[in-house]
Amino acid sequence: MTGTTMTGTTMPGTTERPEIVVGIDPAGDWRLPVAWAADQAERRRSALRLAVSVPPPRDTQHVDDTPRLQAQTLAGQNALAAAAAWAHERRPGVPVTTVLLGGNPAQVMTRLSEGAAMVVLGSRRPSRTEGLLGTGSPVVPVTAQARCPVAVVGDAGHATRAPSHLVVEVDGSESSRAALAFAFEEARLRGCELRTVAVGRPPVLAGRPGRAPLFRSGRQRLTDATLAWAERYPEVPLTHEVTAGPPVEALAEAAEHAPAVVVGRRGRGGCTGTRVGPVVRGLLHRARCPVVTVPRG
Repeated sequence: MTGTTMTGTTMPGTTERPEIVVGIDPAGDWRLPVAWAADQAERRRSALRLAVSVPPPRDTQHVDDTPRLQAQTLAGQNALAAAAAWAHERRPGVPVTTVLLGGNPAQVMTRLSEGAAMVVLGSRRPSRTEGLLGTGSPVVPVTAQARCPVAVVGDAGHATRAPSHLVVEVDGSESSRAALAFAFEEARLRGCELRTVAVGRPPVLAGRPGRAPLFRSGRQRLTDATLAWAERYPEVPLTHEVTAGPPVEALAEAAEHAPAVVVGRRGRGGCTGTRVGPVVRGLLHRARCPVVTVPRG
């Protein structure tokens, strides 16, 4: 069954843009990520693909694994049908397709990221034993290896405030520049303010006056990084925030009531496919809003 499309449905509509792929967890609550992705697809005039991956047979000579595979396949089919109906009801104009694939969930979702506009996952607890798509959570490996931005959505208690603002980290790195490009376009599509955040660590022994150079350099960094983008997107309200302290806490606080926080992905996944950097990993645990990680390039 590995790599084989087991089931597929299509809702009416046309699109010329890359699709948004959503990983569905048949055993979990997929409504938040599907709703978030459907809204995103409408803004971007993209198609929506809902995907379930059934893990491969267990390597055992003593137990027949067929009943498990059959049960998970049926659960996946039912979840896809319900999720497709949910997405169509929420955004009737968005084309929706479903796909049930066999294979390791992280590998399947990473493969589906090829050519996609975005991958949306619905669990942000990478330490859980059972996570997205029924095995160990693929959130970290997919975030680390996907070829497109990955959005992790999963806090039912999160609420945005009006007027809303999107948050993006700016640190001058190549991955940060990619995140900034994504964030400007996302803010334009949402019609919201973009808040750029630079986080620095003041010298341990420095008093309050010692922070002044840190904040001056941080504000200059934000101004330089956003100058060309602000000219390209004059309709996007732009604010700068410079803060000192742990980056994860600063970004999570800035995005407490934001529709999303955008960060660049450092590294290329590593041999285990779990190298996402401490800021991304920390935000996946700490931030209440959706976390969008953007790969370099």
